[in-house]
Amino acid sequence: MSSPLRIWHPFTNAAMDEPPLHVVRAERVYLYTKDGRRILDAVSSWWVNLHGHANPRIAEAIAQQAHKMEHVIMAGFTHDAAEELASRLRKRLPQEMTHLFFSDDGSTAVEVALKLAVQHFSNSGRAQKSEIVALAHGYHGDTAGAMSASDDSLFNKPFQSMRYAVHRVHSAYCHRCPVGLTRATCHIECVQQLETLLQQNHECIAALIVEPLLQGAGGMIVHPVEFLQKVRALCTRYDVLLIADEVLTGFGRTGKMFACEVADVIPDLMCLSKGITGGFLPMGATVCSDRVEAPFRSKDRLHTFYHGHSYTGNALACAAANASLQIFDDEPVFERIAMISSVNAERLEQFRKLPQVADARQIGTMGAIELRANDAGYLSAMRTKLYQFFIDHGVLLRPLGNVVYVLPPYVITREELHFVYDVILQAIEALL
Repeated sequence: MSSPLRIWHPFTNAAMDEPPLHVVRAERVYLYTKDGRRILDAVSSWWVNLHGHANPRIAEAIAQQAHKMEHVIMAGFTHDAAEELASRLRKRLPQEMTHLFFSDDGSTAVEVALKLAVQHFSNSGRAQKSEIVALAHGYHGDTAGAMSASDDSLFNKPFQSMRYAVHRVHSAYCHRCPVGLTRATCHIECVQQLETLLQQNHECIAALIVEPLLQGAGGMIVHPVEFLQKVRALCTRYDVLLIADEVLTGFGRTGKMFACEVADVIPDLMCLSKGITGGFLPMGATVCSDRVEAPFRSKDRLHTFYHGHSYTGNALACAAANASLQIFDDEPVFERIAMISSVNAERLEQFRKLPQVADARQIGTMGAIELRANDAGYLSAMRTKLYQFFIDHGVLLRPLGNVVYVLPPYVITREELHFVYDVILQAIEALL
């Protein structure tokens, strides 16, 4: 008799980690497991869930679409759900964003953006502008191009031979300032490394990719708005395309629909995913300006963007996204976001006073606590014991090593969010 086919779980080592918890159903902010637990999902299941698990409006929209049409090839075809989604996004995006390319997830949305940027200049007769600039601590996905743009880390160390070289410049990591200054007195000097690079190499550089205002997997690093504004100005000055990876930050996470709005910055390309479908189905989208798309509009077949995914523009995913955006129109979503932001600010002030806490930072619905550790980083020994403490106390939190962060679905109540912070406080007092 053959052995069973076992699921290989992400970020899990079968020789070291506990067996996975079996979730049998989910509702609003709670996961219900086979062994009878109720666990509050305080990280939106890897940042995708906006309006709560099993949201009935999104579920019904998917069901209705499934009875009409599940999927159709998007090469030479279109359909109502995709056209509706383009129309809905048009109302939310900057007016300069005029073209939309669908893909499958955040990583592929980044791949599309990187390739569009390089081919934009190739089609324009400037093929030498083919290099990419990215930030320290950046993370953009697990496919080859996205890994290349991501900073060196344990996530991509085994695949170094598969990554292409990119220019790496400072991130505005204020707690660990790369130029040794403090936020109270600095003038965003960390951007000077980028300025020098572009002065010297702009003729070879196609694009700079950033996670606007919030670097996620790198440690929930919050940037000053001035950093993004200066980056935008430099890209404009040196004719370098700015790619905003809004996979995490999009759809309200930073307090506005998109993080670039917070800084009043308009990128040349924007990558969307995660929350776009409200957490129901995978979908990626890359949007760009008319300027970026124009060189692809040509009678030369070699100027075609020869890139596509089997499930590009999937009708079920589009239906979910349309329903999620309709919820933004019909329900007080930004009032919920404001409540989460206010509780984050209130509770993080309390954590800043603890001797175990090195830094506490926030933007919108994300609150992060960086704990003091001799082994700071994703493999910090405190990660495993913190994670298990949280699970044992009914909360799903996945520390990024010594950084504990909260990023809940928008439907969480004030009392539930305070409960999450209470459990974090208990963990710090009990374990550190």
